[in-house]
Amino acid sequence: MPAPALPISIAWACVSNVDDQDTFSASLTLRNLGAAAIAPGWTLYFNACRKIVPGSVAAGFTIDHVNGDLFRLRATTASTWLPGQAFTVAYQGRFWVISATDAPLGFYLVDADGTVTDLGDPAIAPFATPQQRQRGPDDITPPDDAAGRFAQDASLQLLPLEQVGRITPQPVLSAFDGGRVTLARSTQVAATAGLADEAALLRAILDQLPEAPGALAQIELAVIDGEDKEAYEIAITVATVRLTGPSAHGVFNALQSLRQLIDGASVPTGRVADAPRFGYRGMMLDVARHFASKETVLRLLDCMALYKLNRFHFHLTDDEGWRFPVPALPELTDVGARRGVARDGSTCLPPSFGSGPDVDGSAGTGFYSADDFTAILRHAQALHIEVIPEFNMPGHARAAIVAMRSRHARLLARGDPLGASAYLLDDALDGSVYESVQLWHDNVICIALPSVDRFIETVVVALAGLFRTAGVALRTIHIGGDEVPNGAWTGSPACQALMAQRGWDVDALRADFLGRCQAILARHGVACAGWEENALAHQQPSARFAASGLQVYAWNNAWGSGQEDIAYRLANAGYPVVLANAAHLYFDLAPAKDPHEPGYYWAGFVGTRAAFTFCPLDAPLTAGLTPMGGQVSAGALAAMTRLDAAGAARIAGLQGQLFGENARTPARIEYLAAPRLVALAERAWSPEPCWRDEGEVARDWNAFANRLGQRVLPQLDAVLAYGYRLPPPGVARIDGAIHANVALPGLALHYTVDGSEPTRHSPRYTAPVAAASIHIATFDTRGRKSRTVHFDQQGAIDD
Repeated sequence: MPAPALPISIAWACVSNVDDQDTFSASLTLRNLGAAAIAPGWTLYFNACRKIVPGSVAAGFTIDHVNGDLFRLRATTASTWLPGQAFTVAYQGRFWVISATDAPLGFYLVDADGTVTDLGDPAIAPFATPQQRQRGPDDITPPDDAAGRFAQDASLQLLPLEQVGRITPQPVLSAFDGGRVTLARSTQVAATAGLADEAALLRAILDQLPEAPGALAQIELAVIDGEDKEAYEIAITVATVRLTGPSAHGVFNALQSLRQLIDGASVPTGRVADAPRFGYRGMMLDVARHFASKETVLRLLDCMALYKLNRFHFHLTDDEGWRFPVPALPELTDVGARRGVARDGSTCLPPSFGSGPDVDGSAGTGFYSADDFTAILRHAQALHIEVIPEFNMPGHARAAIVAMRSRHARLLARGDPLGASAYLLDDALDGSVYESVQLWHDNVICIALPSVDRFIETVVVALAGLFRTAGVALRTIHIGGDEVPNGAWTGSPACQALMAQRGWDVDALRADFLGRCQAILARHGVACAGWEENALAHQQPSARFAASGLQVYAWNNAWGSGQEDIAYRLANAGYPVVLANAAHLYFDLAPAKDPHEPGYYWAGFVGTRAAFTFCPLDAPLTAGLTPMGGQVSAGALAAMTRLDAAGAARIAGLQGQLFGENARTPARIEYLAAPRLVALAERAWSPEPCWRDEGEVARDWNAFANRLGQRVLPQLDAVLAYGYRLPPPGVARIDGAIHANVALPGLALHYTVDGSEPTRHSPRYTAPVAAASIHIATFDTRGRKSRTVHFDQQGAIDD
């Protein structure tokens, strides 16, 4: 059944990013498509990641900031909006808009009588001119267009399959002698005690193979002595395939490598001996900004396990959502897990990131039932992945704050003021004025209130109960702690009184809160982790928690920021550190400077190559570009803190981050996660590459890009059918012929010359094409394709 016609059409365009310093100009064109007039008093709401400059809006209209990324547009005159009548509303905003990600989203109309109509996202005009695609004169990052991609990837060479490597992440040792052994569904499996789950996984792998006649090698799974529980060995002879490790986890890792060795229905004879470089190899998924279903999470866990990642950082709460049940505090999900404009007037969170006004069915609405949550925990445990839940505080806590306000109102109405205040998270008398990085004005917990500690204890009890029900050990809780805006607590009577009583400044107040959190977690036998801000005082490493076991996730280190070495400074100061570097490992950032690519770019553009070339213990060796595309000076690189021997030993490992602002759908999550996740796994598991110059980096990237294109992604198609990003091709005209290439050699390019859309059945590009124009795209083995590039005499356009 077709969707009902919308009463209003909305078109948005970036006009220019270079009219003024740090501002852009844009326009909204609104047209009444209905047969009826719209009465005066209407309001149009929308989400925008860029704040609109007050006083810059076209005459006759005003745009106000509501809270967070929610804005409202209203007419300043009481005139009727007639059928067919259109308005163009010009305005200016802060910074710049260079991609569809930056555009306002999630429009809805509230009529004068309060009727709410979902209008969806606007039609976004192409970013066609330099003024639309550049962030001003300082922006020297070239656009990622077909010509640029062709030049960038021209140095890549298609390698023979035998040279690209068989196993990912690359093992410590692999040696094959040229023989092959056939496997089949009927292959016999023998497993020692404690390996029932691994034997079941092996049987599932074998069940995908055809039957084969004749003698077949037997597969043996065994636990042997060894110190590194994740290490493994594979020994393949004509008679036996033997997989061993010091634990079930080691044998599981061996199975993932064996899976990759299967070609058709056989494996090569030889030996693999392997162990991880880092013990912590993680992925973070933010399900607070947009909810991700249980099935989406399970698929991400499956993808992680294929490449031996072993930590799942589950970002469960933020300003825009709370995603797990706490039975003692039902408002956390009744209010904090619902986003939109409730038709029945019930309390919920406002739309964010284009989630729209409809509460039910919104990508901003949802939480995991106890059964869902325990299913995720059990699945992760079966894959030998530890789940590290995060509930973010004291900043990024608006969902919880609003939920506890709702609880307070409910109990107060019942005449229970004492019960009402038992779990309050904000100070009603707080006059603090602040704005968070995502434009919230009320998202910080009042950490001087005793009710806050009671709330934390209750949440920890609920989390521990879910883990206990699942039969999974809860080892660590991540408490967030990032991006508390300046000005928080300065107008809170409760905080000011406590600070005056103890002689504290704001940093001391916050340190006290962290100590209380650690004590609560310790009572439940749980370790404490948090973002880097928890270990800083006055922007420098604090000695206070260095010996407490606090695990710190270092993230805010864009090249050129002056914070590039903060992870190393923290490790040298005594903190165990997980490297979560934004400029290399933030997979929610756009992979390229292309208006079509989803993701922010505040720390630069993070492609698969950026993750692959990250040197965990010597980041300046392969320093990236600044967010605007500049080089970091040699002097600045030389001045950066290096790890001392003790600090290097405190680097626990690496983690990729996938924050959810632009991950509205399961398909978007998979597109953003992979193949960058595979490059993360390579750097976290495989031995130090010991690069000495850019030539060696380029050589190894060429080999890895070939491994992705020729082996990893086809195997990922077959095993999981994961929706990874397919890079669009580069295209150029040389000597009259159209040439094309791709960032991951081995991926297929298919094209047409008759103006039709290419499919997997179209001719495959193998040599330059003599044609006036071409439509060409990258394809996987299942027939999925990248964006199509249309190339003609005037150049190339990505459709």
